[in-house]
Amino acid sequence: MTEEKQGNTEQKMNFEEALSKLEQIVQQLEMGTLPLEESLAQFEEGMRLSKICGDKLAEVEGKIEVLVKRPDGNLGWSDYQQQPPMAPQNGYPQR
Repeated sequence: MTEEKQGNTEQKMNFEEALSKLEQIVQQLEMGTLPLEESLAQFEEGMRLSKICGDKLAEVEGKIEVLVKRPDGNLGWSDYQQQPPMAPQNGYPQR
């Protein structure tokens, strides 16, 4: 499989698939029974999978919204990484 085709396949992989494959690689490497060249190839694939998992987590984290209780007691929506939002003007949660 070419590197470009492999990269496209991995990018289409969902988080759970990538994590499962990464866990399998870690188990193989921890056993210590693979030849050096195969260990290196598995390590390189594991690094690619680790990046995919990290990228997907970062993407999801950017989309998460958390319902927060504001200092004035009202509830409102806030982006995950933002500071506590200002109180809504009409008393309803803002998105």
